[in-house]
Amino acid sequence: MPGPMGHGRGRAVEKPADFAGSMKQLIRFSKRYIPAIVIALILGIGSTVCQIIGPDYLKDMTNEIVAGLPALVGGKPVLKSIDMAAVTRIGWILVGLYVGYALLGYVQSWMMATVTQRTAQRLRDAISVKINKLPLKYFDKVSYGDVMSRITNDVDAVGQTLGQSLGSLLTSVTLFFGALIMMFANNVILTLCAIGVTIIGLVLMLFVMKRSQKYFTEQQVALGDVNGHVEEIYGGHLIVKAYNGEADAIRRFERYNNDLYESGWKSQFFSGLMMPMMNLVGNIGYVIVCVVGAALAMNGTIEFGVIVAFMLYIRLFTQPLSQFAQAFQNLQRCAAGAERVFGFLDEPELPDERDKEPLLGRDGNGEITPVEGRVSFSHVRFGYEPDQPVIHDFSADVAPGQKVAIVGPTGAGKTTMVNLLMRFYEIDAGTIAIDGIDTKSVPRWNVHDQFSMVLQDTWIFRGTVRENIVYAKDGVSDEQVVAACKAVGLDRYIRSLPDGYDTVLDDKTTLSQGQKQLLTIARAMVQDAPILILDEATSSVDTRTEELVQKAMDQLTVGRTSFVIAHRLSTIRDADMILVMKDGDIVERGTHEELLARNGFYADIYNAQFTLAQ
Repeated sequence: MPGPMGHGRGRAVEKPADFAGSMKQLIRFSKRYIPAIVIALILGIGSTVCQIIGPDYLKDMTNEIVAGLPALVGGKPVLKSIDMAAVTRIGWILVGLYVGYALLGYVQSWMMATVTQRTAQRLRDAISVKINKLPLKYFDKVSYGDVMSRITNDVDAVGQTLGQSLGSLLTSVTLFFGALIMMFANNVILTLCAIGVTIIGLVLMLFVMKRSQKYFTEQQVALGDVNGHVEEIYGGHLIVKAYNGEADAIRRFERYNNDLYESGWKSQFFSGLMMPMMNLVGNIGYVIVCVVGAALAMNGTIEFGVIVAFMLYIRLFTQPLSQFAQAFQNLQRCAAGAERVFGFLDEPELPDERDKEPLLGRDGNGEITPVEGRVSFSHVRFGYEPDQPVIHDFSADVAPGQKVAIVGPTGAGKTTMVNLLMRFYEIDAGTIAIDGIDTKSVPRWNVHDQFSMVLQDTWIFRGTVRENIVYAKDGVSDEQVVAACKAVGLDRYIRSLPDGYDTVLDDKTTLSQGQKQLLTIARAMVQDAPILILDEATSSVDTRTEELVQKAMDQLTVGRTSFVIAHRLSTIRDADMILVMKDGDIVERGTHEELLARNGFYADIYNAQFTLAQ
């Protein structure tokens, strides 16, 4: 399972912190399937019972055959006749039992597979819904890789092991005690002999399992080291080449690979001993049953058919031991996966806002009206942690259609202010209003509808060029898509693709980082929202492309309230208002010329950049 750093570290079977609690939660989640599970388990028990009864009828058939074989009377063979009617009748009963065993087992497997996969499907759906209800601060403390691991690895652990382990656990217990009862019913002495041999085998199996478990753990750790190393080196291949780090990378890989080899062969060697060892114990059991059984048959204590039946019962008696251990191990893995999944599902959610009216973009009668884009920050205070404020006392009024630039050093709170504006986080104090309406008084989706965003980190999903541009926006015509792409200078390149605007963007279609940025800018254009947020939107394009994008941005910002987060101050000289932030507060505000004339903090930053550019 990938760790927080995404190194792909493997692991051994994980034990849940609360096995019983995790299984109770899983049962509650799957309560709609409990009747089907009960029926499936009953079918499994029925299938096992058919398997257990079979050897007893085989004993009767053997005795019927033996009774009809020639016998020596006074030193002369006397032919007897085999009762074929009885043999045939028992044969049909055996056929019925074995067919019933197969059919009941098949239906049980089908039902459990359906139930477990439906449960896994519902768990994935629940996680998908949950993700949209979690506050962004949750993802500040939990890596995306960890969330993905819960959706994939942990849900798969539940889906793959629940059905197998439940059915296998119940049938193993049924088979074990059923075979034990049938053996005692046939002969106590032979049963005690079989139990004695089985105990020896069980002790050997536990010894081997104890010795091999640590090597399996070491193997998983070593496998994680190998995977993590390969991932790191592959991701930084150019850096490794540039700094001539190939030799060091190879040495580290060989060390990890050698550790994997050592733990791998030891774990496989010990686990490989299990089957021969159990076969040895089973074969010794057969020998003991034959020897002791022969002595008992000679004394007339048992019939020959009992020996035949015991040969089969020993196999049925020893088989569940390894199955039971494997089933319990699978249940532990299932519970561990369920514990992580339900831990995620129990995380605190965003408050329910279904009772809030979507006032933005609507008048008093509920009719749709255009949003002007007037934004007001009033004494806003915020911290990601309660005792660590990032924004101390932020106030600003932005008129409709104004272009506002937010500048300042790294960590000043620029991006935080934009996140608060869109209600990605809830402020600790103060108010943020759009057109005089407190954003807290309306649903989040109503706030998000008023914004288009172009972020520094581009996001392109697998789909056509058109689908990427139109993303989540209804009623966008092809003409609007083409116009947006022409505005950012991307139309010619798109038309050169194999299928033009219908080209699927995937690993086979290469877009440069700058082209991806242009595509996200075109996406913001077709969204046509009244308020625009640009977070260093031209950071990934060259100087010539930046000029083209800047012209497109000028067109895009016309008639819209725009918030521009900029590091290169040369790109925001035409802003209507520049807010200079430092340590979570506005230290200066004004136009570019006004701020330079003050010769303050903004002038220091601008002059430093100008000097570096020289």
